[in-house]
Amino acid sequence: MTGGVATPVHGGPDGGPPAAVDFSSNANALGPSPMARAALDAADPGDYPDPAYTAVRRALADLHDRDPAEVVVGAGACELIHRAVRAAGGPVVVGDPTFGEYRYAAQLARRDVRTAADRRTFVRHLPGAALAVLCVPSVPVGVMPAAGRLADLAAHATATGCRLLLDLAYHPLSQARPAPPVGSWQLWAPNKAHGVTGVRAGYLLAPAADAARLRAAPSWVLSAHGEAFLRCLPDPAAQAWVRDTRATLWRWRDDLVTDLTGLGVPVDVGDAPFLLAHVGDGAAVTARLRDCGIRVRDASSFGAPDAVRLSAQPPPARAALTRALADVLPAVPR
Repeated sequence: MTGGVATPVHGGPDGGPPAAVDFSSNANALGPSPMARAALDAADPGDYPDPAYTAVRRALADLHDRDPAEVVVGAGACELIHRAVRAAGGPVVVGDPTFGEYRYAAQLARRDVRTAADRRTFVRHLPGAALAVLCVPSVPVGVMPAAGRLADLAAHATATGCRLLLDLAYHPLSQARPAPPVGSWQLWAPNKAHGVTGVRAGYLLAPAADAARLRAAPSWVLSAHGEAFLRCLPDPAAQAWVRDTRATLWRWRDDLVTDLTGLGVPVDVGDAPFLLAHVGDGAAVTARLRDCGIRVRDASSFGAPDAVRLSAQPPPARAALTRALADVLPAVPR
């Protein structure tokens, strides 16, 4: 708890001993990318980064065909989320379910939160809101909205004076990748696609006037290693590496679906390299698998207490999960 506000639940380390197999994080299971690794190895931690991050912003602007004035860098997606909520300055519309950090950031900033379980409610909440957040693809299932639907939502937001923030953390790894509509705030977390989530570095694209406000942050918010990582992203080899990993991740996800359905576990799957598995009691299965050295993501915080979220992982990890579930599931109420 922080000042009476419940901190969000995340995948990854849980304070216990290291897990032999980790399905709880959605980072690229084929990473770290060689280009990211090389950039991090070459980073010089003995000097301050440029506090304006001029070269980084220019490189990212070139990657997205934008002006450097529209680029904001930060210490990972979560730090930028909190900055965006504060900068927007009013009520926040969030999906239900969605990534928990948005609600947490709004509560810490004392912003009203408007929850929307469907598109119609989302649009209805836009008038009077300062920021509306949409994960593209969705969390926790990974469904990608069509480009036309994104453009329609952006138009609705613009008409009401609300900023639309698109969380694109898993966009680069998804099967459908519609272009984000012009004028939206675009949050990118490339450490996910490159498999280096221990590097806290991300960036946000926004119209120049909004970006100027969003850059209000502590000095040197991005470390030398974060700066080096972001600067490697426009490298064609880095882009090609992410592109070349997609088919493998999708195949691993589909093989996971086959294994789970073979155990009688219903699944929800979209366009991303993760899925939702309905195991009966998500918390109980999570705890029992953890005792087996396997970490999964209890989906209770997503409003799915009967489910766990699982990421695409290599065949040995998947085999370990399948063996463990065959033992665990019969002992869990369904």
